[in-house]
Amino acid sequence: MGSPYDRGVVNILLERTVPLPLDEAWRRITLWPRHGEVVPLTAVRVDPPGPTRVGTVIVARSGAGALAFDDPMEVTVWQPPQDGAPGRCRLEKRGRVVLGWAELEVRPGPGGRTRVVWREEIRLRLLPSLFDGVLRRSARYVFGRALNRLLRRP
Repeated sequence: MGSPYDRGVVNILLERTVPLPLDEAWRRITLWPRHGEVVPLTAVRVDPPGPTRVGTVIVARSGAGALAFDDPMEVTVWQPPQDGAPGRCRLEKRGRVVLGWAELEVRPGPGGRTRVVWREEIRLRLLPSLFDGVLRRSARYVFGRALNRLLRRP
């Protein structure tokens, strides 16, 4: 059994059902620079610019001044929804501070709505598992709020 000082891993699951078509929900959650607009103290850049595809790297720069860090994420799965079929994107976190992955999914929901699922596994270097609870609550709050804002904005 590990100690509370072992490196922790936090898993997050966010689900929303929205009155949007699949394509529109997908567009709203995968416009990467908008993530920087809805996550405090964060700016997002995409390399290469242009349409997202496998191999695209999204870099979220979070924090302020000397406490800022990059969170680079590489797109490893890019399956936009087509003809009513679900869409899925997987990002592998490749940074020096934040590790793990994130998956965004849209699929048909009840009553012609869209079900949006955001799964994330977060590991922060140097942060012992003792802080998993705080990290989990903080991440659920920040990402949940971001997801709500992304889905509300046209």
